[in-house]
Amino acid sequence: MTASSGLVLAVDGGGSKTDVVLLDATGEVLAWERGTGSSPQLEGLDESVRVIDALIGRALDGRDPRELIQVSLYLSGLDLAEEIVAYRSAIVGREWADTAVAVENDLHALLRAGTDSPDAVAVICGTGMNAIGVRADGVVVRFPALGPLSGDWGGGSELGDAVVWHAARAEDGRGPETALRALLLRSVDAPSVAELIEDVHLGKRDHDGFAALAPLVFEAAHAGDAVAQSIVQRQAEEVVAFVQACVRRLDLHDIAVPVVFGGGVARSRDPLLLAGIRDGLDRVAPRAQLSVVDAPPVLGAALLALAAAGGDEQALERTREGLSSDERFQQRVPLSAG
Repeated sequence: MTASSGLVLAVDGGGSKTDVVLLDATGEVLAWERGTGSSPQLEGLDESVRVIDALIGRALDGRDPRELIQVSLYLSGLDLAEEIVAYRSAIVGREWADTAVAVENDLHALLRAGTDSPDAVAVICGTGMNAIGVRADGVVVRFPALGPLSGDWGGGSELGDAVVWHAARAEDGRGPETALRALLLRSVDAPSVAELIEDVHLGKRDHDGFAALAPLVFEAAHAGDAVAQSIVQRQAEEVVAFVQACVRRLDLHDIAVPVVFGGGVARSRDPLLLAGIRDGLDRVAPRAQLSVVDAPPVLGAALLALAAAGGDEQALERTREGLSSDERFQQRVPLSAG
């Protein structure tokens, strides 16, 4: 199989969704499948592999896996070298894994979707948070991203938890009153925060986290609620802290370094959040150039996979066009569904 005739698979797996794209060597998007989250950290290794295997099967749609010349998987939750090794072992024996396979953290895909600069920083703010910094000489800054254990705070899960935390304290008198309490009770259809907490604790209410409540923080903040505004400011400070750490550790203070901001929270483009981030960057990394990535991160995964397969600039440009937005996915659904 030659690079000019083979197929390329690119996978971006996050905490809430997984995208699998099949390309030909010219960069044409042949299939684009989307499913549930496949982070091995959240779903477990076996379930992550099962989700991805099923989506790849749908993308191939009867095509011979031996036509694949490159398979690239970029997954949330692969933060440690041991986790990457374990994932590689878990996919051994899959027909689609019998070719050149790259397995890495999904931050690489986000970074590539936002910039091709050799000196850059990417911060993801989706279900959780993480960041990566790269330098032209190949040095990379990474973070464990293991939640509070590794000093992390932020993303949809933490923002949603903050809604419940502050609402509980407002209701029982330990904290200031906040509009988050009424917004929470309306959103979950509960008579009181205390009853919601009891139902969750006793297993009477389905509960897989409060990430869906994150938008309430921004709603209340824009309505002038001081508690919600403090949460938004804390989220901005966490983004800035990641960027500051990357810039300092890579010694990029004197470079107009691109800062790629992605993930569901980032793509909401909340003006209070972005203003807080820009204010913070002006203090700690004044030459940083912040940009929000609207394209789905699988674009970056596809560009990396196609480049690894020897794709030329024309092929890469065709891929950029085909995966430029989620609207492109919606247009393709009738073609690849079923």
